[in-house]
Amino acid sequence: MSRSSAFILGLAFIIGSIVVFFGGLKLGEEFLSKERSVIVKGLSQREVEADIIVLPIQFSKASNDLNALSIELESDSKKIYNFLLESGFSNDEITFMPNTINDKIGNSYNSDAQIAYRYDGSGGLTLYTDKIKLARDVMNNLSSLSKQGVIIQINNYEIEYLYTKLNDIKPLMIEEATNNAREVASKFAQDSNSSLGKIKKASQGQFSIQNRDKNTKHIKTIRVVSTIEYYLKD
Repeated sequence: MSRSSAFILGLAFIIGSIVVFFGGLKLGEEFLSKERSVIVKGLSQREVEADIIVLPIQFSKASNDLNALSIELESDSKKIYNFLLESGFSNDEITFMPNTINDKIGNSYNSDAQIAYRYDGSGGLTLYTDKIKLARDVMNNLSSLSKQGVIIQINNYEIEYLYTKLNDIKPLMIEEATNNAREVASKFAQDSNSSLGKIKKASQGQFSIQNRDKNTKHIKTIRVVSTIEYYLKD
């Protein structure tokens, strides 16, 4: 190989090495830049009114005559059923619970001296409806059945208020949570003298539906948190 050819070959090797070096340096900087990231959480929360109420209505009776007690329980059940129909509810919204009768003498924990009535019975109906205001009004008026000899029992802790339209608001809440996360990430990037890049990774949390408080169970608080990781750029 001539001296000039060797010089050209050596020069080409040096130039190639420089190109590879600076190219590798640039790739390394881009790689390191892409690996810089920030993880933030975005929240979306709103209050909604329940759209379904589940209202258990119970009644009780006592007697020394088993047959008479059975008849009275059936009668009380029909009185409550008719009251609900007359109040504006449909047959499809009302479910009957089975009547039960307890024989106190047959209960080894009781003695004859403690028993005024040998048998006590109970039954009930469950109202499942989207007419929440009407149901709440009916709760206040059920006591009027006492004039017909019906002893009503409603336990507030057994009343359920449901929200069944979550799918209708899910997309908007996810969007709100994502926008909230981006605002937080942008502020972090600004404070760190960086700019916000693309999303590296994202995960959506579970939607939670809870009572706003114990006194307003018909108002629900819906909440979702999204966790998003963004790339940071210089």
